[in-house]
Amino acid sequence: MAVKMSSGYRLFSMINTCFLLLLGVACILPLLHILALSFSSASAVTAGEVTFWPVDWTTAAYENVFGKKEYLVAFWVSIQRVVIGVSINMLLTILIAYPLSKENSQFPGRTLYAWYFVFTMLFSGGLIPWYMTIKATGLLDTIWALVIPSAVPIFNVIVLLNFFRGLPKELEESAKLDGAGPFTVLWRIFVPLSMPSIATLLLFAIVGHWNSWFDGLILANHTENYPLQSFLQTIIIKLDPAYLTPRDAELHALVNNRTSRAAQIFIAALPILMVYPFLQRYFVKGIVLGSVKE
Repeated sequence: MAVKMSSGYRLFSMINTCFLLLLGVACILPLLHILALSFSSASAVTAGEVTFWPVDWTTAAYENVFGKKEYLVAFWVSIQRVVIGVSINMLLTILIAYPLSKENSQFPGRTLYAWYFVFTMLFSGGLIPWYMTIKATGLLDTIWALVIPSAVPIFNVIVLLNFFRGLPKELEESAKLDGAGPFTVLWRIFVPLSMPSIATLLLFAIVGHWNSWFDGLILANHTENYPLQSFLQTIIIKLDPAYLTPRDAELHALVNNRTSRAAQIFIAALPILMVYPFLQRYFVKGIVLGSVKE
């Protein structure tokens, strides 16, 4: 049976749709502007002729970027960080969330352990002790300095353990009657049923590692160990001339600082733009289902 919508509901729906469309356009326009700058000539950019469509189309900025060894090295460091860091994050998140999702009768001391993890999320030792600890362990200037300190994302653990607690207990009881152990129950029952939440946390981990730049600046003593976002920070904020000088005379006439930076920013954003559509459908469902219980 068709449900008749009131005029007030239709008006609200129309206003809400218009607002979301405007919000979406506001988010897309800066990216379109960066993309247009990256494909425009240096003279057109300097003259302020570029808005949301390239002027004097050229790919010189991308040729210049991919000709920079420093940029490619930083890109590779970020790829390593995402692959290693996300793998560690998800493995530890699942292994910690599963026992913490049990009742105190099944896991004595569960509440104490849960509050221990929550405490670390609310209070930290401070930046200097954090740095000194990493230095004392000999991790400086290595990829491990970028992934080990953030190996256990506590917020993700809380979301996932709440999702686990929402799954029917009868599934685990049936599996145990069939002789399944804890690891079998976890990997063959809980993990497949928790894919919406896990996919959401996977997106969080990927974006977090890919966009992180501050730790790279203070934990890497040499620029060749910078992840991509730390490298971009040095050329966009500090405007380091060592990274802004084009390598050959032909590109020098077609590329300036703005077009080069625009190309590098867009290339850095491209991996996330490619990954997000595949995980977006899990996003809302995973967050809602993982935040109902405590």
